[in-house]
Amino acid sequence: MFHTSFNRPEEQPPDKQAVYKPESYRVASNPSMEQNGSLHVLFAGESQTLPNHRLGPKVYSFYLMHIVLSGRGSYVTEHERYQLKAGDTFLIRPNQLISYESDANDPWHYRWVAFTGDEANQLVALAGFQPTCEVVSLDDYNHTASSYQQILEAFREGHVTSSIRASGLLQLIMSDYGKKQLPEAQLLPSSSHAEQQLHKQMVHYLTSQYTHPVSIEHMAEAFGYNRAYLSRLFKQKVGMPPSTFLLNLRLDHARHLLRERPELTIEQVSASVGIQDALYFSKQFRKAYQQSPTSYRKQVLED
Repeated sequence: MFHTSFNRPEEQPPDKQAVYKPESYRVASNPSMEQNGSLHVLFAGESQTLPNHRLGPKVYSFYLMHIVLSGRGSYVTEHERYQLKAGDTFLIRPNQLISYESDANDPWHYRWVAFTGDEANQLVALAGFQPTCEVVSLDDYNHTASSYQQILEAFREGHVTSSIRASGLLQLIMSDYGKKQLPEAQLLPSSSHAEQQLHKQMVHYLTSQYTHPVSIEHMAEAFGYNRAYLSRLFKQKVGMPPSTFLLNLRLDHARHLLRERPELTIEQVSASVGIQDALYFSKQFRKAYQQSPTSYRKQVLED
């Protein structure tokens, strides 16, 4: 955390001038020139500005986001004027005419990150930024500000993985803003669209995690929802409880392994689909398909 050291003019004797922290400026660009990904961080920087330091009116061709560490300043868009302080973040959108200026008596110290890509629009929206409100305020902003600094340091390091690290850090930053913008009271789905999205997330979770010992309790913890609510919603959308869907999914994959991997033992097939008890697996397989795993394999291999 950096702090600006100064004395306000009104606190000085008439023959003395206000004292400000010296101007500083650091910036580093992404060492990777490739921009084929859906999200690409262009550069990052940090500056302690002088009083009345102004940029604009101008437009940028990319997203540019600043977090204020200390001091004050103003940000002006085509629709609004914002007075900002420490903990505030302001977003500049591509091709938007803007200007921003540090305070005359308490010039701001901020960090910034520039980014672009197909995923950028959605990421900005998920973070809670809107054309009518391009500012997010964080009470505890040290963690988020640290992520900005880590992007800058990653670019200064110039490692081959710096671009990947920067994209990951930017998504963490946006997650911090999204949590601030979306109170816990709004986490429960309030519309059919939200419920449909949650249903798809549950199906994806189970189909991608079926090889592990997952359960409805694990899924509820992962999504942050009540277990009973998830079970009720899943059954409403799919027509069966999550546990039944998961078992059917495992057994279906087991049939594939029994057909395609004859060298695997029944115990290995069972473990490969997330069922550690081979006897339980055989019992459920017989119940579902009216024959044992061994009989099924023998039948398909002889056909």
